[in-house]
Amino acid sequence: MPRNSARTTPPTGTRDDESVYDRRRLRQWLAGEARADGVERRDLLRLLAAAGLATTAGAVTAGFASPALAATGTAGRTTGHTEETGRTGETGEAGRTAQAAAVPGIVKPLPDAWFTSRGTNAETKFEALAGTGHHTPTDRFFVRNHTATPVLDPHDWALTVWGDGLVKDRTAQFTLADLKRLPATTRSAFVECAGNGRSFFTTQQGQTVSGTAWTLGAVGSARWRGVRLGEVLRRAGLSRHAVDVLPRGLDADYVTADGTNLGRVRRPLPLSKALDDVLLAYEMNGEPLPPDHGSPVRVLVPSWVGIASIKWVGDIEVSAQPLYSPWNTDFYRLFGDAYPDEGSAPLTRQTLKSAFELPWNASLEAAAEHRLTGRSWSGAGAVARVDVSTDGGATWRPARLHDTPRRADWVRWSAPWRPAAPGPYTLLARATDTTGRTQPRTTPHNTQGYLFDAVVHHPVQAV
Repeated sequence: MPRNSARTTPPTGTRDDESVYDRRRLRQWLAGEARADGVERRDLLRLLAAAGLATTAGAVTAGFASPALAATGTAGRTTGHTEETGRTGETGEAGRTAQAAAVPGIVKPLPDAWFTSRGTNAETKFEALAGTGHHTPTDRFFVRNHTATPVLDPHDWALTVWGDGLVKDRTAQFTLADLKRLPATTRSAFVECAGNGRSFFTTQQGQTVSGTAWTLGAVGSARWRGVRLGEVLRRAGLSRHAVDVLPRGLDADYVTADGTNLGRVRRPLPLSKALDDVLLAYEMNGEPLPPDHGSPVRVLVPSWVGIASIKWVGDIEVSAQPLYSPWNTDFYRLFGDAYPDEGSAPLTRQTLKSAFELPWNASLEAAAEHRLTGRSWSGAGAVARVDVSTDGGATWRPARLHDTPRRADWVRWSAPWRPAAPGPYTLLARATDTTGRTQPRTTPHNTQGYLFDAVVHHPVQAV
């Protein structure tokens, strides 16, 4: 069992509302009260300048110091190679399909019928989910990699929990066997890249954005099994002074296009979220995690943007002060005309989306009865209603839901349709969740193309 595994009482006063946390963290970052992790001072200044934040750089770097903990166990045993994430302007749709089986650094097969290649990533084609059941089959689950999938030996793997947010600044280690001896929790939840739907900023709204040109397939729902992160933190010796928790992956260092080494992917969580519903997952859909999805253990942060669900987790820092990483300041915040000059608060919850299980420009028989199917999901609440339009939004009718709506998960739906005559049609699906929010007609522009939530116009042909 883990060294120094005494149980402690959860600290009081940490379960802040997430929006309060976001605003406070942004103020702390701008005021230099957050500690930067694993990035050289000169690189931070360059990142801030690129994001238009150079005026705050002096304050931010004032608190700049952190050891980068050496990766445990099998960190060096990887396959593939480091490659930067793809950018907007990738190969056109016809070319991408032909390349889908040749994504560097991804272990599992990527059949053209199921995936579209996106740089170091693989996007699920939504039509490949038709008839597959509620959970995305593991072999069809999208892959989002910053570098390449590491192939780690579960028997050699260990998780290190450390930092000044633990009692007496101590360190604890947990093997996979240790985690499996702890009480297990099973949770059905989706994981979704923050940039899912990014391409529609350009194709529907005529706006330029940077990043991988996802359509709607950078999402999947699975049945995850593991141990609550809060349980592990308590056994490691959680201090009442802890405020942030920083999981770090065991994939290779991420190097930007200009040569800046940002280190391993890592992103802090507020302690309140870490103690709520976050899992250290070691199973996916009833089987051990496969390499591309985080083997041996990944973090699962329900409802939040996918970057929070760190794959191949190797260590977790527990901090008594706010933490900074490039993945909650320069990346995964909103910049643009609709946002303050310093950007939005770091992204947390995912947004609201719907997708048809149909190919783009699908051909459907005219004057025949069709059963349109799709899925809708929300990071804020359960999906309560889905409406479908087959005439470009002129009229709407409710779809039939085929799952019990649950927070952090999606619902399948269907609607009958008989196209009256041959010709082009535009299908729309619009979800409403239990918070009362409905998908809008447009999404406010942000330069990195995050959180697209507008109703997507899906073209089909009746023939």
